[in-house]
Amino acid sequence: MTEQTINAQAIGKKTKRSRITSKGRQIEPKALAEVRELLGNASRQKDLLIEHLHKIQDFYKHISAAHLVALAYEMKLSRAEVYEVATFYHHFDVIKEGDAVPADLTVRVCDSMSCEMAGAEDLIGSLETAMGEKVRVQRVPCIGRCDKAPVAVVGMHPVEFADVQKVDNLVEQGITEPETLAPILFEQYVANGGYSIYQQCMAGQHNVDKVLDMMDDSGLRGLGGAGFPVGRKWRIVRDQPAPRLMAVNIDEGEPGTFKDKYYLDRDPHCFLEGMLIAAWAVDINEIYIYLRDEYAAIRVMLEQELAKLRSHPPVTNLPTIHLRRGAGAYICGEESAMIESIEGKRGMPRLRPPFVAQVGLFGRPTLEHNMESLYWVRDILEKGPECFTEHGRHGRKGLRSFSVSGRVNNPGVHLAPAGITMRELIDEYCGGMLEGHKFYGYFPG
Repeated sequence: MTEQTINAQAIGKKTKRSRITSKGRQIEPKALAEVRELLGNASRQKDLLIEHLHKIQDFYKHISAAHLVALAYEMKLSRAEVYEVATFYHHFDVIKEGDAVPADLTVRVCDSMSCEMAGAEDLIGSLETAMGEKVRVQRVPCIGRCDKAPVAVVGMHPVEFADVQKVDNLVEQGITEPETLAPILFEQYVANGGYSIYQQCMAGQHNVDKVLDMMDDSGLRGLGGAGFPVGRKWRIVRDQPAPRLMAVNIDEGEPGTFKDKYYLDRDPHCFLEGMLIAAWAVDINEIYIYLRDEYAAIRVMLEQELAKLRSHPPVTNLPTIHLRRGAGAYICGEESAMIESIEGKRGMPRLRPPFVAQVGLFGRPTLEHNMESLYWVRDILEKGPECFTEHGRHGRKGLRSFSVSGRVNNPGVHLAPAGITMRELIDEYCGGMLEGHKFYGYFPG
Protein backbone atom coordinates (compact mmCIF):
# COMPACT_ATOMS: atom_id res chain seq x y z
CA MET A 1 0.00 0.00 0.00
CA THR A 2 1.46 3.35 -1.01
CA GLU A 3 1.81 6.37 1.28
CA GLN A 4 -0.75 8.26 -0.85
CA THR A 5 -3.32 5.45 -0.33
CA ILE A 6 -2.78 5.44 3.42
CA ASN A 7 -3.21 9.23 3.60
CA ALA A 8 -6.42 9.09 1.52
CA GLN A 9 -7.93 6.42 3.81
CA ALA A 10 -7.00 8.48 6.88
CA ILE A 11 -8.70 11.58 5.44
CA GLY A 12 -11.80 9.52 4.59
CA LYS A 13 -12.05 8.23 8.16
CA LYS A 14 -11.64 11.74 9.55
CA THR A 15 -14.40 13.05 7.26
CA LYS A 16 -16.75 10.23 8.24
CA ARG A 17 -16.16 10.87 11.95
CA SER A 18 -16.89 14.58 11.50
CA ARG A 19 -20.38 13.78 10.22
CA ILE A 20 -21.43 12.09 13.47
CA THR A 21 -19.64 14.36 15.92
CA SER A 22 -19.61 18.12 16.19
CA LYS A 23 -17.93 20.88 18.10
CA GLY A 24 -19.08 21.63 21.62
CA ARG A 25 -21.03 19.31 23.87
CA GLN A 26 -21.49 15.81 22.43
CA ILE A 27 -24.75 13.90 22.45
CA GLU A 28 -25.08 11.70 25.51
CA PRO A 29 -26.65 8.31 24.62
CA LYS A 30 -28.58 8.23 27.93
CA ALA A 31 -30.08 11.70 27.37
CA LEU A 32 -30.97 10.84 23.77
CA ALA A 33 -32.73 7.66 24.89
CA GLU A 34 -34.68 9.61 27.53
CA VAL A 35 -35.77 12.24 25.03
CA ARG A 36 -36.85 9.61 22.52
CA GLU A 37 -38.88 7.83 25.18
CA LEU A 38 -40.64 11.06 26.18
CA LEU A 39 -41.44 12.01 22.59
CA GLY A 40 -42.59 8.51 21.65
CA ASN A 41 -44.25 8.42 18.23
CA ALA A 42 -44.96 12.17 18.18
CA SER A 43 -43.87 14.05 15.08
CA ARG A 44 -40.45 15.73 15.19
CA GLN A 45 -41.61 18.62 13.00
CA LYS A 46 -40.08 21.98 13.87
CA ASP A 47 -43.24 23.71 15.08
CA LEU A 48 -43.60 21.15 17.90
CA LEU A 49 -40.39 22.28 19.59
CA ILE A 50 -42.17 24.05 22.46
CA GLU A 51 -44.54 21.10 22.96
CA HIS A 52 -41.54 18.76 23.24
CA LEU A 53 -39.73 21.11 25.62
CA HIS A 54 -42.81 20.94 27.84
CA LYS A 55 -42.56 17.14 27.90
CA ILE A 56 -39.01 17.34 29.26
CA GLN A 57 -39.84 20.12 31.74
CA ASP A 58 -42.94 18.33 33.04
CA PHE A 59 -41.14 15.02 33.57
CA TYR A 60 -37.78 16.16 34.96
CA LYS A 61 -38.92 19.52 36.44
CA HIS A 62 -36.09 21.19 34.53
CA ILE A 63 -34.31 20.94 31.16
CA SER A 64 -30.67 19.93 31.32
CA ALA A 65 -27.98 20.84 28.81
CA ALA A 66 -27.73 17.17 27.84
CA HIS A 67 -31.46 16.98 27.09
CA LEU A 68 -31.31 20.19 25.02
CA VAL A 69 -28.52 18.76 22.89
CA ALA A 70 -30.37 15.46 22.49
CA LEU A 71 -33.63 17.21 21.54
CA ALA A 72 -31.84 19.32 18.94
CA TYR A 73 -30.34 16.18 17.41
CA GLU A 74 -33.66 14.33 17.47
CA MET A 75 -35.56 17.20 15.82
CA LYS A 76 -32.74 17.99 13.36
CA LEU A 77 -32.47 21.56 14.65
CA SER A 78 -29.43 23.58 15.58
CA ARG A 79 -28.51 23.62 19.25
CA ALA A 80 -28.47 27.40 19.24
CA GLU A 81 -32.07 27.52 18.00
CA VAL A 82 -33.30 25.08 20.63
CA TYR A 83 -31.42 26.92 23.38
CA GLU A 84 -32.76 30.34 22.28
CA VAL A 85 -36.35 29.10 22.27
CA ALA A 86 -36.06 27.26 25.61
CA THR A 87 -34.51 30.24 27.41
CA PHE A 88 -37.03 32.72 25.96
CA TYR A 89 -39.99 31.25 27.88
CA HIS A 90 -40.28 31.64 31.65
CA HIS A 91 -41.78 28.21 32.32
CA PHE A 92 -38.71 26.32 31.11
CA ASP A 93 -35.96 25.87 33.71
CA VAL A 94 -32.89 25.48 31.51
CA ILE A 95 -29.95 24.26 33.59
CA LYS A 96 -26.46 24.81 32.27
CA GLU A 97 -23.79 22.23 32.95
CA GLY A 98 -22.55 22.58 36.54
CA ASP A 99 -25.51 24.69 37.71
CA ALA A 100 -27.74 23.53 40.56
CA VAL A 101 -30.98 21.79 39.67
CA PRO A 102 -34.11 23.54 41.05
CA ALA A 103 -36.27 21.87 43.67
CA ASP A 104 -38.67 19.22 42.37
CA LEU A 105 -41.63 21.32 43.51
CA THR A 106 -42.19 24.99 42.71
CA VAL A 107 -44.76 27.19 44.45
CA ARG A 108 -45.51 30.20 42.28
CA VAL A 109 -47.06 33.30 43.83
CA CYS A 110 -48.60 36.05 41.72
CA ASP A 111 -47.20 39.50 42.51
CA SER A 112 -49.31 41.52 40.06
CA MET A 113 -51.58 44.39 41.11
CA SER A 114 -54.60 42.61 42.57
CA CYS A 115 -52.50 40.05 44.44
CA GLU A 116 -50.12 42.71 45.73
CA MET A 117 -53.10 44.67 47.08
CA ALA A 118 -54.26 41.49 48.83
CA GLY A 119 -50.94 40.84 50.58
CA ALA A 120 -48.83 38.87 48.09
CA GLU A 121 -45.55 40.35 49.33
CA ASP A 122 -46.13 39.17 52.89
CA LEU A 123 -47.24 35.77 51.56
CA ILE A 124 -44.08 35.38 49.47
CA GLY A 125 -41.85 36.25 52.43
CA SER A 126 -43.68 33.87 54.76
CA LEU A 127 -43.57 31.01 52.23
CA GLU A 128 -39.86 31.48 51.61
CA THR A 129 -39.31 31.06 55.35
CA ALA A 130 -41.75 28.16 55.80
CA MET A 131 -41.12 25.97 52.74
CA GLY A 132 -37.44 25.17 53.20
CA GLU A 133 -34.98 23.96 50.57
CA LYS A 134 -37.17 21.20 49.10
CA VAL A 135 -39.65 23.70 47.67
CA ARG A 136 -38.81 26.64 45.40
CA VAL A 137 -40.93 29.75 45.96
CA GLN A 138 -41.10 31.87 42.83
CA ARG A 139 -42.85 35.20 42.21
CA VAL A 140 -44.65 35.31 38.87
CA PRO A 141 -46.79 37.76 36.85
CA CYS A 142 -50.60 37.64 36.66
CA ILE A 143 -52.06 34.13 36.43
CA GLY A 144 -55.65 35.05 35.66
CA ARG A 145 -57.37 34.65 39.05
CA CYS A 146 -57.33 38.28 40.12
CA ASP A 147 -60.80 38.13 41.69
CA LYS A 148 -59.54 35.55 44.22
CA ALA A 149 -56.30 37.22 45.25
CA PRO A 150 -53.75 36.49 46.56
CA VAL A 151 -53.12 33.39 44.47
CA ALA A 152 -50.40 30.74 44.66
CA VAL A 153 -49.89 27.66 42.49
CA VAL A 154 -48.46 24.47 43.99
CA GLY A 155 -46.98 22.69 40.99
CA MET A 156 -49.99 23.11 38.72
CA HIS A 157 -52.64 23.28 41.46
CA PRO A 158 -53.98 26.79 42.16
CA VAL A 159 -54.60 28.09 45.68
CA GLU A 160 -57.12 30.92 45.73
CA PHE A 161 -57.22 33.37 48.66
CA ALA A 162 -53.90 31.77 49.50
CA ASP A 163 -52.18 31.73 52.87
CA VAL A 164 -49.23 29.78 54.24
CA GLN A 165 -51.42 27.10 55.83
CA LYS A 166 -53.34 26.35 52.61
CA VAL A 167 -50.14 26.09 50.61
CA ASP A 168 -48.39 23.97 53.24
CA ASN A 169 -51.32 21.54 53.39
CA LEU A 170 -51.18 20.94 49.64
CA VAL A 171 -47.40 20.50 49.72
CA GLU A 172 -47.64 17.98 52.57
CA GLN A 173 -50.39 16.03 50.77
CA GLY A 174 -48.52 16.11 47.46
CA ILE A 175 -51.45 17.74 45.64
CA THR A 176 -49.77 19.32 42.60
CA GLU A 177 -52.00 18.40 39.64
CA PRO A 178 -54.49 20.84 38.06
CA GLU A 179 -57.87 21.22 39.71
CA THR A 180 -60.95 19.50 38.25
CA LEU A 181 -63.36 21.74 36.35
CA ALA A 182 -67.12 21.28 35.99
CA PRO A 183 -68.09 22.94 32.69
CA ILE A 184 -70.89 22.04 30.29
CA LEU A 185 -69.38 18.93 28.72
CA PHE A 186 -69.82 17.67 25.16
CA GLU A 187 -72.70 15.27 25.93
CA GLN A 188 -74.76 17.90 27.75
CA TYR A 189 -73.99 20.58 25.18
CA VAL A 190 -75.18 18.38 22.30
CA ALA A 191 -78.26 17.27 24.25
CA ASN A 192 -79.17 20.96 24.67
CA GLY A 193 -78.96 21.57 20.92
CA GLY A 194 -75.29 22.43 20.73
CA TYR A 195 -73.58 22.38 17.31
CA SER A 196 -76.97 22.57 15.55
CA ILE A 197 -76.19 26.05 14.16
CA TYR A 198 -72.86 24.77 12.85
CA GLN A 199 -74.61 21.76 11.29
CA GLN A 200 -77.09 24.10 9.59
CA CYS A 201 -74.22 26.16 8.18
CA MET A 202 -72.48 23.10 6.80
CA ALA A 203 -75.77 21.82 5.36
CA GLY A 204 -76.26 25.02 3.37
CA GLN A 205 -79.15 26.34 5.46
CA HIS A 206 -77.25 29.56 6.13
CA ASN A 207 -75.82 31.74 3.39
CA VAL A 208 -72.26 32.90 4.03
CA ASP A 209 -72.92 36.46 2.87
CA LYS A 210 -75.95 36.74 5.15
CA VAL A 211 -73.94 35.40 8.08
CA LEU A 212 -71.26 38.02 7.41
CA ASP A 213 -73.99 40.67 7.31
CA MET A 214 -75.27 39.45 10.69
CA MET A 215 -71.80 39.82 12.16
CA ASP A 216 -71.67 43.37 10.80
CA ASP A 217 -75.15 44.20 12.08
CA SER A 218 -74.35 42.90 15.57
CA GLY A 219 -71.40 45.25 15.90
CA LEU A 220 -69.29 42.38 17.28
CA ARG A 221 -65.66 43.42 17.46
CA GLY A 222 -62.44 41.70 18.38
CA LEU A 223 -62.49 41.33 22.16
CA GLY A 224 -58.78 40.85 22.69
CA GLY A 225 -58.08 44.58 22.73
CA ALA A 226 -57.85 45.80 19.13
CA GLY A 227 -61.61 45.97 18.56
CA PHE A 228 -61.50 45.24 14.82
CA PRO A 229 -64.99 44.44 13.40
CA VAL A 230 -65.42 40.65 13.18
CA GLY A 231 -67.46 40.63 9.96
CA ARG A 232 -64.93 42.80 8.17
CA LYS A 233 -62.05 40.61 9.34
CA TRP A 234 -63.79 37.47 8.03
CA ARG A 235 -64.28 39.12 4.64
CA ILE A 236 -60.65 40.21 4.42
CA VAL A 237 -59.28 36.75 5.14
CA ARG A 238 -61.88 35.03 2.96
CA ASP A 239 -60.64 37.10 0.00
CA GLN A 240 -57.08 35.81 0.46
CA PRO A 241 -55.77 32.79 -1.48
CA ALA A 242 -56.29 29.31 -0.04
CA PRO A 243 -55.29 27.46 2.03
CA ARG A 244 -56.18 29.75 4.91
CA LEU A 245 -55.57 29.02 8.60
CA MET A 246 -57.09 30.13 11.91
CA ALA A 247 -55.25 30.98 15.13
CA VAL A 248 -57.19 31.47 18.38
CA ASN A 249 -55.46 33.54 21.05
CA ILE A 250 -56.14 32.49 24.67
CA ASP A 251 -52.99 34.01 26.14
CA GLU A 252 -54.67 36.66 28.29
CA GLY A 253 -51.70 37.74 30.40
CA GLU A 254 -52.75 41.35 30.95
CA PRO A 255 -52.85 42.00 34.73
CA GLY A 256 -56.43 42.10 35.95
CA THR A 257 -57.84 40.23 32.95
CA PHE A 258 -59.49 36.80 33.30
CA LYS A 259 -62.65 36.87 31.16
CA ASP A 260 -61.49 34.16 28.72
CA LYS A 261 -60.83 31.81 31.63
CA TYR A 262 -64.29 32.57 33.04
CA TYR A 263 -66.09 31.47 29.86
CA LEU A 264 -63.89 28.44 29.20
CA ASP A 265 -64.36 27.22 32.77
CA ARG A 266 -68.12 27.14 32.16
CA ASP A 267 -69.05 26.62 28.49
CA PRO A 268 -66.09 25.65 26.28
CA HIS A 269 -68.21 24.20 23.47
CA CYS A 270 -70.00 27.51 22.91
CA PHE A 271 -66.58 28.88 21.98
CA LEU A 272 -65.68 25.79 19.92
CA GLU A 273 -68.92 25.99 17.93
CA GLY A 274 -68.34 29.68 17.21
CA MET A 275 -64.81 28.82 16.10
CA LEU A 276 -66.10 26.15 13.71
CA ILE A 277 -68.73 28.51 12.29
CA ALA A 278 -66.01 31.09 11.62
CA ALA A 279 -63.91 28.41 9.91
CA TRP A 280 -66.89 27.52 7.71
CA ALA A 281 -67.58 31.16 6.81
CA VAL A 282 -63.95 31.85 5.84
CA ASP A 283 -63.36 28.40 4.29
CA ILE A 284 -60.66 27.25 6.71
CA ASN A 285 -59.73 23.60 7.25
CA GLU A 286 -57.06 23.87 9.94
CA ILE A 287 -57.25 25.64 13.31
CA TYR A 288 -54.64 26.31 16.01
CA ILE A 289 -55.76 27.14 19.56
CA TYR A 290 -53.02 28.81 21.64
CA LEU A 291 -53.70 28.50 25.37
CA ARG A 292 -51.60 30.12 28.09
CA ASP A 293 -49.71 27.62 30.22
CA GLU A 294 -51.13 29.03 33.46
CA TYR A 295 -54.53 27.54 32.55
CA ALA A 296 -53.47 23.95 33.16
CA ALA A 297 -56.92 22.67 34.15
CA ILE A 298 -58.49 24.22 31.06
CA ARG A 299 -55.84 22.55 28.91
CA VAL A 300 -56.65 19.13 30.38
CA MET A 301 -60.38 19.74 29.92
CA LEU A 302 -60.02 21.01 26.34
CA GLU A 303 -57.89 18.00 25.39
CA GLN A 304 -60.66 15.72 26.64
CA GLU A 305 -63.48 17.69 25.03
CA LEU A 306 -61.69 18.02 21.70
CA ALA A 307 -61.16 14.25 21.72
CA LYS A 308 -64.93 13.81 22.13
CA LEU A 309 -65.61 16.30 19.34
CA ARG A 310 -63.26 14.44 17.00
CA SER A 311 -64.69 11.01 17.84
CA HIS A 312 -68.31 12.21 17.48
CA PRO A 313 -68.05 15.03 14.91
CA PRO A 314 -71.25 17.00 14.22
CA VAL A 315 -70.33 17.02 10.51
CA THR A 316 -68.34 14.65 8.30
CA ASN A 317 -65.50 17.02 7.35
CA LEU A 318 -64.53 18.62 10.65
CA PRO A 319 -61.49 20.93 10.39
CA THR A 320 -58.22 19.76 11.91
CA ILE A 321 -57.89 21.35 15.36
CA HIS A 322 -54.53 21.71 17.15
CA LEU A 323 -54.23 22.72 20.81
CA ARG A 324 -50.91 24.44 21.49
CA ARG A 325 -49.50 25.27 24.91
CA GLY A 326 -47.90 28.58 25.76
CA ALA A 327 -44.89 28.69 28.08
CA GLY A 328 -45.12 31.85 30.14
CA ALA A 329 -44.37 34.73 27.78
CA TYR A 330 -46.58 37.81 28.20
CA ILE A 331 -45.67 39.10 24.73
CA CYS A 332 -47.45 36.13 23.10
CA GLY A 333 -50.74 37.90 23.72
CA GLU A 334 -49.80 39.95 20.64
CA GLU A 335 -51.09 38.16 17.55
CA SER A 336 -47.90 37.89 15.53
CA ALA A 337 -45.82 36.90 18.59
CA MET A 338 -48.38 34.15 19.25
CA ILE A 339 -48.01 32.96 15.66
CA GLU A 340 -44.22 32.81 16.04
CA SER A 341 -44.71 30.72 19.18
CA ILE A 342 -47.10 28.32 17.44
CA GLU A 343 -44.40 27.85 14.81
CA GLY A 344 -42.01 26.73 17.57
CA LYS A 345 -40.01 29.96 17.78
CA ARG A 346 -39.41 32.73 20.27
CA GLY A 347 -42.53 34.82 20.63
CA MET A 348 -41.21 37.97 18.97
CA PRO A 349 -43.70 40.33 17.25
CA ARG A 350 -43.34 40.60 13.48
CA LEU A 351 -42.91 43.80 11.53
CA ARG A 352 -45.97 44.83 9.52
CA PRO A 353 -46.88 44.89 6.70
CA PRO A 354 -47.53 42.20 5.66
CA PHE A 355 -50.41 41.70 8.07
CA VAL A 356 -51.39 38.40 9.63
CA ALA A 357 -54.52 38.24 7.45
CA GLN A 358 -52.22 38.16 4.40
CA VAL A 359 -49.09 36.37 5.63
CA GLY A 360 -49.66 34.74 8.97
CA LEU A 361 -49.18 31.27 10.41
CA PHE A 362 -46.72 29.21 8.32
CA GLY A 363 -46.83 31.99 5.73
CA ARG A 364 -50.53 31.48 5.00
CA PRO A 365 -53.43 33.98 5.28
CA THR A 366 -54.62 33.63 8.88
CA LEU A 367 -57.84 34.49 10.70
CA GLU A 368 -56.66 35.45 14.19
CA HIS A 369 -59.23 35.85 16.97
CA ASN A 370 -59.48 36.24 20.69
CA MET A 371 -61.46 33.42 22.29
CA GLU A 372 -64.34 35.61 23.48
CA SER A 373 -64.91 37.05 20.01
CA LEU A 374 -65.80 33.53 18.84
CA TYR A 375 -67.78 32.74 21.99
CA TRP A 376 -70.63 35.08 20.92
CA VAL A 377 -70.91 33.92 17.29
CA ARG A 378 -73.40 31.14 17.95
CA ASP A 379 -75.72 33.40 19.97
CA ILE A 380 -75.74 36.05 17.24
CA LEU A 381 -76.74 33.51 14.57
CA GLU A 382 -79.26 31.78 16.85
CA LYS A 383 -80.93 34.86 18.37
CA GLY A 384 -80.13 37.52 15.80
CA PRO A 385 -77.87 40.59 15.96
CA GLU A 386 -80.40 42.19 18.33
CA CYS A 387 -79.07 40.10 21.21
CA PHE A 388 -76.10 42.47 21.08
CA THR A 389 -77.44 45.69 19.64
CA GLU A 390 -80.36 46.03 22.08
CA HIS A 391 -77.82 46.69 24.84
CA GLY A 392 -75.61 49.70 25.36
CA ARG A 393 -75.26 53.04 27.13
CA HIS A 394 -73.98 56.53 26.48
CA GLY A 395 -74.13 56.19 22.72
CA ARG A 396 -72.49 52.75 22.55
CA LYS A 397 -74.10 49.47 21.47
CA GLY A 398 -73.35 45.90 22.48
CA LEU A 399 -72.21 43.92 25.49
CA ARG A 400 -68.80 43.77 27.13
CA SER A 401 -67.24 41.36 29.59
CA PHE A 402 -65.47 43.21 32.40
CA SER A 403 -62.86 41.55 34.61
CA VAL A 404 -63.14 43.33 37.95
CA SER A 405 -60.87 42.77 40.93
CA GLY A 406 -59.60 44.79 43.85
CA ARG A 407 -61.54 46.42 46.65
CA VAL A 408 -65.12 45.83 45.50
CA ASN A 409 -67.79 43.71 47.19
CA ASN A 410 -68.43 41.45 44.19
CA PRO A 411 -65.29 40.94 42.08
CA GLY A 412 -65.35 38.68 39.02
CA VAL A 413 -66.42 38.79 35.37
CA HIS A 414 -69.50 40.91 34.75
CA LEU A 415 -71.34 41.11 31.42
CA ALA A 416 -72.59 44.68 31.11
CA PRO A 417 -73.71 47.13 28.42
CA ALA A 418 -70.99 48.65 26.28
CA GLY A 419 -70.40 52.28 27.22
CA ILE A 420 -71.16 51.79 30.92
CA THR A 421 -69.11 54.05 33.18
CA MET A 422 -66.77 52.59 35.76
CA ARG A 423 -68.83 53.97 38.64
CA GLU A 424 -72.00 52.45 37.15
CA LEU A 425 -70.24 49.10 36.77
CA ILE A 426 -69.05 49.11 40.38
CA ASP A 427 -72.36 50.23 41.86
CA GLU A 428 -74.74 48.15 39.69
CA TYR A 429 -72.74 44.97 39.09
CA CYS A 430 -69.98 44.79 41.71
CA GLY A 431 -71.96 45.61 44.84
CA GLY A 432 -70.13 48.87 45.42
CA MET A 433 -66.77 49.46 47.04
CA LEU A 434 -65.67 47.63 50.18
CA GLU A 435 -66.45 49.47 53.39
CA GLY A 436 -63.83 52.06 54.14
CA HIS A 437 -62.66 52.39 50.53
CA LYS A 438 -63.46 54.93 47.82
CA PHE A 439 -63.07 54.66 44.07
CA TYR A 440 -60.40 56.98 42.74
CA GLY A 441 -59.18 55.38 39.50
CA TYR A 442 -58.54 52.09 37.74
CA PHE A 443 -56.07 50.37 35.45
CA PRO A 444 -57.76 49.53 32.13
CA GLY A 445 -56.64 46.11 30.92
